[in-house]
Formats: sequence, structure tokens, C-alpha cells
Amino acid sequence: MIVIPGKSHDLGDGFMISRLLPNAARRSVGPFLFFDYFGPVDFPPGKGIDVRPHPHIGLATVTYLFDGAQMHRDTLGSVQEILPGDVNWMTAGRGIAHSERTGVETRATGHRLHGIQTWVGLPAGDEEAPPHFQHFKSADLPLQDRGDVTLKMITGSAFGLTSPVKTFSPIFYADARFEAGGALTYDTEHEERGLFIIEGAIQIGDRMFEAGTMLALDKGEEVTLYTDTPTRVMLFGGAALDGPRHIWWNFVSSSKERIERAKQEWKDGVFGLIPGDDQEFIPLPEDKR
Repeated sequence: MIVIPGKSHDLGDGFMISRLLPNAARRSVGPFLFFDYFGPVDFPPGKGIDVRPHPHIGLATVTYLFDGAQMHRDTLGSVQEILPGDVNWMTAGRGIAHSERTGVETRATGHRLHGIQTWVGLPAGDEEAPPHFQHFKSADLPLQDRGDVTLKMITGSAFGLTSPVKTFSPIFYADARFEAGGALTYDTEHEERGLFIIEGAIQIGDRMFEAGTMLALDKGEEVTLYTDTPTRVMLFGGAALDGPRHIWWNFVSSSKERIERAKQEWKDGVFGLIPGDDQEFIPLPEDKR
């Protein structure tokens, strides 16, 4: 078992992000190769987030919120507000650009924002898949009530649950809520597995882990998660990627040459414009190596 520390960044207005993957301790867990935990932060009326249009290739972004709302727009013409418990899965494939902003009504009233964005690497044969966007409401995601633990499957399959989200490789991503005294056996159904504690604390054996901690389990390591207080944990993992991936800015690929081409495509406007959000964009970071 490996403890993965997060690196905190203040994006302004007290909006904190903890980046847990990639990390020197572990580059990825299953196909998950990027994991950003953000908030909770309370925005006063008139304030919010504005992630300007930016590109991706070779991955899928997965957004999941605990509080607040975000408006997603992309070059496919998708316009979708995501609310707590919903899931947005955007397949970048050969290339897509999107923006994430606080909606007009939410910004006007003020709100709390709290959630996670992950990147899922695509198998080599699907890195150039057509871009695609999926949204499923919280009520559309399968639940399992085990008495003292409730599981919601966000993407993939595990614990006898299967999400409706279309994926490309064996994967699972679950939201687990424990009542005080709850216990869950984290079995070895998937090749690689991790967990991230949102609130509360988890005991494994004689060790206690607090909120904000990520753990990557060893292959074949079966553990039981215990809680003394109400606790919320994200469980995730799946099959390891079929080879190393290069990450540069927002681009992921098994090929360095493909990333170089994506850089030029963003400069040349090949990704296209986002309907309803075409007045600004994030420039290619020329000094990034």
C-alpha cells in the first residue's frame, strides 16, 4: 500500500486544488492518470470559476461534484450544467476543446464548489477515437445499499454495479458513503485499485487515514475499510494502461510526435471554436517543457 500525498495550489479567491495524480509515488492507478480534488470553497455572489477554452487529446475527462455546479461547453456544441452526484465524461480522442465556468444564475447567488476532476487514459487503439460527450444525472447511476455502506457507481463496473457511462477499458469509479461503524471489503476484482478520502477517516488494519489522503493498493492486496465516524471515500482503478503515456499540458498520448502535432493544431485553430464561448481561449504555454 502506498500513501500518495497531494500538492496544493491556490487558483485565486481561495479556490484550492490538491493534485494527487500523477505523483512521484505513483504515476497512475489503473487508467486514471490525473486526479484533481478541488474545494470546498464558498464563492460570494458575483464570483465563480472561469476555465477558458482549452484543448485535450488522447484521454477522457471525468467531472464529479459534491457541491455546487459547473457549466460545460465544448467544440461538439455540448452545453451541460453538472450538479452534485451527476457525471460528465468527455472523450477527447483525436481532439476536443472545452470550457468550464460557473453558470450565470449560480454566480449571481453565490455558491459552494467542491468536487473532483480526473483524466482517464485511453487504450492505444482508441487514442484517436472521435470526440464524444456523455452526461448522466445522479438518479441514473446505480446504487447499492449495504446497510452501513452505500455505493454509487460513477463509471465502470465493480461490487456488482455497472454504470451506464460508455468506457474504453476495464475501469471503476465509485462514491462510497459509510455510516459510523461501517465496513467494506475492498476486493481484488480489478488489477489496480486506489481510494481517496473525502471526509471522515478510514482504518485499515491498525492504521488510520484522514480526509485528503489517497492510497494505492498493491496488486492482489485485499483490505477491509473500517470507519468510526460518517465517512465518504472515492474508490477507483481498473486495468493498467497498455504502455507508458506522455503528458504535456492538457495532452496525453503514447506518442511524443502526436503531442507535438497537437501543439501545432491548437496554435492553428484546428480544434475549432466552442459555440457560446468563442471569445477567448488559453494560449499554448510556449515555455512549458
